[in-house]
Amino acid sequence: MTWIFYAFLSAIFAAATAILAKIGIKDINSDLATAIRTVVILFFAWGIVLYKGLGKQIHLISKFSLLFLILSGVATGLSWLFYFKALQIGDASKVAPIDKLSLVFTIILAAIILKEKINFAIVFGAVLMSTGAIIISMAK
Repeated sequence: MTWIFYAFLSAIFAAATAILAKIGIKDINSDLATAIRTVVILFFAWGIVLYKGLGKQIHLISKFSLLFLILSGVATGLSWLFYFKALQIGDASKVAPIDKLSLVFTIILAAIILKEKINFAIVFGAVLMSTGAIIISMAK
């Protein structure tokens, strides 16, 4: 299977996440909801690692990789906290497109930090995504 197959699965489950989370946070604090979600993900992810027997590879992780994985985890946690708060007070159909502007920010950061090549098609697509997200979020 290709990366695009997994990317589409990611998008489908991200959409399900928005709807399920919006329903789930109806009567509770968004920070508590994020903590509950995080515990589920913790058990789910470690369950997969243990099932596949990957736990024995932990000692092979370099300090450099570990640092960036930790920083990524912090960024993920902050993203989830803000996302759940936005979902709690806004419409899922408007919050999700703004959240997906992360695609545009990823393109920009990938060009700056990772030195990935950006061409006209990528810029044009990013402009379209940004425009679409803004239009959807402002719809009444």
